[in-house]
Amino acid sequence: MQRENVVKSVSRALDIIALVGMKKGGLGVTEIADQIDINKSSVFRTLSTLVQYGYIEQVHDKGKYKLGYKFLDISSKLLESIDIRTEAKPFLQELENKTNEVIHLVVYDQGEVVYIEKLEGTETLRTHSRVGKRAQMHCTSVGKAILANLPENDVLEILERKGMPAHTDYTITEKEALLQELKQIRVRGYSLDLEENEYGITCIAAPVFDHLGNAAAAVSISGPTTRMTKDRLNQLGPIMIQTSQKLSARLGYVR
Repeated sequence: MQRENVVKSVSRALDIIALVGMKKGGLGVTEIADQIDINKSSVFRTLSTLVQYGYIEQVHDKGKYKLGYKFLDISSKLLESIDIRTEAKPFLQELENKTNEVIHLVVYDQGEVVYIEKLEGTETLRTHSRVGKRAQMHCTSVGKAILANLPENDVLEILERKGMPAHTDYTITEKEALLQELKQIRVRGYSLDLEENEYGITCIAAPVFDHLGNAAAAVSISGPTTRMTKDRLNQLGPIMIQTSQKLSARLGYVR
C-alpha cells in the first residue's frame, strides 16, 4: 500500500518498532537492516534516538534491541482513558438493530450490577430497568454472566452478603442450584434470565472483560417471553458471545 504525506524518519522509526516488537528476544542492527532494507547506519541512528526516549532498550550482553517500558506507560494511559459506554455504544446499537428488543449494558460494583446504558428497541416492553438503577446478581442475566466469571469465594461472599430473595416464582434461591447454573454459563458463554427477575420478561446476556481479564460488565437483550422463545434464545446465543468478544477486545482484553 502506497503511503502519502509520510515523514520518512518517523515512518522508519515506526517500522523498526513494529519489527522489534514481533521478536521476544529482540533484534540486532544487522537483522533489522536486512528485514526492512535500510542501511545499518540509519537503523543505528534511529534506534539510538528511540533508546533516548525510552521506546527501545538495548540488551547490552546480546547486542540486541527490544521494546522499552515507555510503551507500558502509554498503554496504561490508553486503558485508563477508555470509556466503556462510548466503546460499547456501536455494539449495543447493532444488537438493537438486529433484534428490535431492549438492550442493556451494566457494570459490576460491590456485589451488584448497575445499569449504565439502555436502548429501548422498537418493540413495546415494560421493564423496571433504568440507567443508574442497581440490581441483584442472582436473578438477572447480566448479574449471572458476571458471577459465572468471578472466583467462587467471591461469589459465595456476594450471595451471603446480598442474599438470594425470590423476585418471582422462577428465581433461583438455592445456593447450590445457582452454582451449578454458573458452571453451565461458563461453558456456554452466555446466561439466561427466564422470568427470574420480572414476570413475562426473558433476558440473555454475556460478560464483558477488561484489560486485566476481569468480568467488569455485561451486555443483555431483554424481551417478552412470548418472543424470547427457546429457539430464538439459541439463535441469539452466538450473537451475544460475538458481541462480548468484540467489546472485550476494545477494552484491551486478550483471550
